[in-house]
Amino acid sequence: MRPALEVADIFRRHGPAYRLAHDGHLGRVERRVMAAIELCRTPALGGHVEACDNCGHSRVSFNSCRNRHCPKCQGSARERWLAAREADLLPVPYFHVVFTVPAEIAAIAYQNKAQVYAILFDTVAATLKTIGADPKHLGGELGFIAILHSWGQTLTHHPHIHCLIPGGALSTDGQRWIACRPRFFLPIPVLSRLFRRLFLERLQAAHTARHLQFFGTLEHLSDSRAFADALRPLRKTSWVVYAKPPFGSPGHVLAYLGRYTHRVAIANSRLVSMIDATVTFRWRDYRHDNAQKYMALAADEFIRRFLLHSLPDGFHRIRHYGFLANGCRRARLATIR
Repeated sequence: MRPALEVADIFRRHGPAYRLAHDGHLGRVERRVMAAIELCRTPALGGHVEACDNCGHSRVSFNSCRNRHCPKCQGSARERWLAAREADLLPVPYFHVVFTVPAEIAAIAYQNKAQVYAILFDTVAATLKTIGADPKHLGGELGFIAILHSWGQTLTHHPHIHCLIPGGALSTDGQRWIACRPRFFLPIPVLSRLFRRLFLERLQAAHTARHLQFFGTLEHLSDSRAFADALRPLRKTSWVVYAKPPFGSPGHVLAYLGRYTHRVAIANSRLVSMIDATVTFRWRDYRHDNAQKYMALAADEFIRRFLLHSLPDGFHRIRHYGFLANGCRRARLATIR
């Protein structure tokens, strides 16, 4: 059933005014995202006739845009992806570990999405691989799926990576499975400190190589000394890394994973109303016992926040590492089983 209100409805009504007001600052990717969502399942994209062989009833079904930012197009993509992952599940506990960067880094990331998001993936992978391989912890090769999310519940820019990790490691000689302790994966403080150090090293290297660019209020960070000064306090703050309790069964793993893999910034089901130029939606306040609350934004601000999460062309937001990497997954899983 079609929701009473969709992101597409907001874009169709208020998108033209938004394009006009932000003409000089709206990028090619954002324009394409808006156009795709507006045209999704409309006559503009064409369609096909679906007919019942028994009663002869027929209907016209319009084509989907298949844009990865479109709330309507992620359901079928998610189901196909999960079906492919079902064969990869191991009969072991799975852990959900989340890596988050501070707000100061998020601001830099917004102006350098491809570069900083790539650094985020590389740092998370290096952190998990290094600690997992340490004989003081597991002493073997981990396997994990990493998924980038760039939003918070109120659509603010909040880059973080969700990792789903089988609770154990393949020994360095590839001959045995090393199980983690019950209900404990890896020490969070150790992960957090290494994650912070590796990320800041890589970010500094990207700046030195002039791979980063800065505009507006961040323009001063183009200067190497100003950039170093901005990073210095971040070396002393705690970076948020947390792990959730392990899942009960492989079925729970798949159901949980499905909530994260093909999610977009906001689902149509969270939209409440669009009255004149005001959009209201539901959100969860995790700081107050996950309480459900409502937020009303001007349509212009709602569209701006939604577009904050447009990904660069060709950027992969789901990645596989270790013994779950695409090149070796089948053989490694057979060995582990």
